Amino acid sequence: MTPTENTTTRNTNTTTAAENSHKTVLRSSLGVLTTATATHGTGRDGDIPLPRLPGFVESAFSPLAYEAARQCLAERPGDRSRTAVALASTAGDTTTADLASRRMVSGRVHNPLLFMQATPNSVLGYLSREFGITGQMFSLSTLDDPLTELLSMADLLLEDPELDRVLAVGVELGGSERLAAVYEELADGHGHPAPALPADAGLAAAVLLGRPGNGTPVSIRSAEAYENEPENDSGTGTRAHPGDIQSLFDLAAAHQRLLQEGGSHLLVTGSRAPAFLLTADTEAKTDARNETETHAHQ
Repeated sequence: MTPTENTTTRNTNTTTAAENSHKTVLRSSLGVLTTATATHGTGRDGDIPLPRLPGFVESAFSPLAYEAARQCLAERPGDRSRTAVALASTAGDTTTADLASRRMVSGRVHNPLLFMQATPNSVLGYLSREFGITGQMFSLSTLDDPLTELLSMADLLLEDPELDRVLAVGVELGGSERLAAVYEELADGHGHPAPALPADAGLAAAVLLGRPGNGTPVSIRSAEAYENEPENDSGTGTRAHPGDIQSLFDLAAAHQRLLQEGGSHLLVTGSRAPAFLLTADTEAKTDARNETETHAHQ
């Protein structure tokens, strides 16, 4: 991804797991307003046909990012003039990058729509136009756990009194041999595999975050990092390769369960890595459900 005026690119390859284990990610609690996921071509239950977006071709990157974001904004519309967006992906739109490279090597005329460097910013611009979002927008590139990076960004952005919410979106695409080589290089030879997904598959997950309280059904805060993987189901999440967004899916699953059952859930992002505690607010949960039902009947 290429930085632009509204883009922040951060490479955290120099941050080791040991350093992460002592890092306090969130200075205060965040409110989880809603979550959403979208998958295509993975073979999992719930795979969807790709939404058709004007100006976006071939790749699942933008359609899946849009669909996960759309679900969150449809469920909790809020004040979109006071909403920021952060989009995280390790290597961006690798499908488009591969396609553009193959066309160039074969001597075919370049297609201007295959401009992979602009894809993350382009889909953010499309979201802004479609949903009237006028808050800040950022693209993040990270080798660290995307959930950790996105929560940290939301924590920082919500210090701005002119913002009430941050929509955090993670996207991961399936890998080709070229992408596998890229991940190996990015991982500095440590043997991390490329995404275990078909080449045309993709994953996206989104979480809409705000300040705790004020009708927020679930809150999330930093917890002690695990020195080893958990041996029971009290915590979930192990990152298999750079940029794996499984922790975002784990957050979405935990959020849905807490809405139904209440209680709390420890979310572990990996060995000796940041962990987070999600806690349900019973009164806020009821208010949020009523708000969603009222919106659905309008």
